[in-house]
Amino acid sequence: MAGVSTSPMINDIDSGFEVDKLTYEIFSILENKFLFGYNNKPKHPKSPIVNQNQFSVGDMNSAKHSTGKVRILCIDGTGSTDGVLAAKSLVHLEACLRRKSGNPNARIADYFDVAAGSGVGGILAALLFTRGRDGLPMFSAEGALKFLIENRRKILRYSSSSGIFRRLLRSPSKIEKVFRKIFGECTLKDTLKPVLIPCYDLITRAPFLFSRADALEVDGYDFKMRDVCTATSADPVSSGPVEMKSIDGRTEIMAVDGGIAMNNPTAAAITHVLNNKHEFPFCNSVSDLLVLSLGNGESEFNIGTPNMTPAGFARIAGEGASDMIDQAVSMAFGECRMNNYVRIQSSGIMANKTPLRPSKTTTDLLTLSEEMLSQKNVESVLFKGKKVIQSTNSEKLELFGGELIKEQDRRKTSILPTVVLKNASPSPRTSSATTLSTLSSSC
Repeated sequence: MAGVSTSPMINDIDSGFEVDKLTYEIFSILENKFLFGYNNKPKHPKSPIVNQNQFSVGDMNSAKHSTGKVRILCIDGTGSTDGVLAAKSLVHLEACLRRKSGNPNARIADYFDVAAGSGVGGILAALLFTRGRDGLPMFSAEGALKFLIENRRKILRYSSSSGIFRRLLRSPSKIEKVFRKIFGECTLKDTLKPVLIPCYDLITRAPFLFSRADALEVDGYDFKMRDVCTATSADPVSSGPVEMKSIDGRTEIMAVDGGIAMNNPTAAAITHVLNNKHEFPFCNSVSDLLVLSLGNGESEFNIGTPNMTPAGFARIAGEGASDMIDQAVSMAFGECRMNNYVRIQSSGIMANKTPLRPSKTTTDLLTLSEEMLSQKNVESVLFKGKKVIQSTNSEKLELFGGELIKEQDRRKTSILPTVVLKNASPSPRTSSATTLSTLSSSC
């Protein structure tokens, strides 16, 4: 990580320099050098995957434009709708993609290059991006929503079960059995695109990020998808940590809810893409990205209540961290955030309405999520908090869907690959050997 050099501008500050401008410049330096881990890297770094010698100088000069944008999907964990808002957003987006592309079988996984999800968002990412027996994604967005609705109470019951009782008996919960039935022996290597699903490891006292890219490099970072989903949704207050090992048994973690580490995984996903030159060789800045970040509704907090539970405080911390990530990412995108970065979240407080209350029934959650999608979208503004814009959340999803379609169509005629995904070798999983292959431009 590069250090911050002293800027001549900062040395020559006079007494009339405005504080807000200085703050902006300082944040820009920190943002460029630390937040996303890149610093004036060559526009077209040499890659062991893409043979750049086969392209002319003219091709390379136009590479930034001809290679298009990397498409990233990020899904929050904690929220008032238990994941239903994010799932409904994905159903709306998938319907839009099918309508605009003319392909009635289009899936979310077809139009994104990377998926990151925390908690219930991690479960949704796993359902949408894990390869099924037919080679296609296991679930459509509608299927993922149905799964979430049918198993929501099992997930919640898992979160509220007795931690001591469960640790003594070591018996799998009902939701763990469901995950086993859905994913079987599938691991991180069996996802169609790069996935990033966080948890918090109590052994190292640090966030742990389940990553397809890491799993393909080293077997010690490959985990079964059923365990990944259990880990990222394990409630630390009620159910206690989940002990799990990698496929080769070399990596052992004691995991709790990913929302503790990163309830909003957007920054982690962006960092992963910008620093992964093997798979994203021409992606050098946020202007080379298309990012959709999905929230799960604002919770109502009775701050004055003397009996606030630990779970309540954890939710406050998680949702507050999500807002901070949204603000930071918006700053990083700057002027291009209008088209390149979209955040979908409920806006009850911003619309001068009572915060939306969590509901106990599935029907009410579905209705509530529909209302949230019809709300005016809220955007973060540089150093000015948030503002309500004219477009609704559903309209923003429609517009973003159009951008995804344009990028998909552009890749059909592109000379240079936008994404060069690593693929697992056919050798046994006990070997960490992998092969690299260039996917078609439709990836």
